[in-house]
Amino acid sequence: MARAMFEYTKTVLKKVSFDASLFCREVEKAAKRLLPHELEELRIFIQSLINQNPDLNQCLIYLKA
Repeated sequence: MARAMFEYTKTVLKKVSFDASLFCREVEKAAKRLLPHELEELRIFIQSLINQNPDLNQCLIYLKA
């Protein structure tokens, strides 16, 4: 179940990556519901999205723990 949530989160983040505000909100939600090892994978995934859209960089603050 948890892996399905991780994959769903990645899908949602791809879809909202056009808007930094929406993206940040979704990252914040993901930080609350994903497992710690998944958060590290998510950080790597988000870095690849940031390479395409540098405005998303501000959202990494939600993954700092």
